Amino acid sequence: MAGVRKLPVRQCTGCGEKKSKLEMLRVIRTAENEILLDATGRKNGRGAYLCRNPECLARARKTKALERSLKTAIPQEIYESLEKEMRELAEG
Repeated sequence: MAGVRKLPVRQCTGCGEKKSKLEMLRVIRTAENEILLDATGRKNGRGAYLCRNPECLARARKTKALERSLKTAIPQEIYESLEKEMRELAEG
C-alpha cells in the first residue's frame, strides 16, 4: 500500500502566494555571497522562492523582500541578471 507523496509548498517572496515547489524559481545566496537563480532547486545556499512571473521579481525588488529573505544586500546588476535569466527560462 503506497501512500500519496506530499508535494512541498513554498511561498513566493514577491506576491506571497503559496504554490508547489516545482512551479517556482529558487534564488540562492551561496557561501561566497553570490546571488544565483537556481532552476534545478538543488544547489547549496540560502534560498528564496519566486513565481515564474517577472512581476513577482519586480515586487520583491521594490519591497526588498528578496534581500530580507537572503539576508544580504543585492546590487542592481544582480537584479538585472535575474530578470534576464527569468526571461530566458520563460522563452525556452
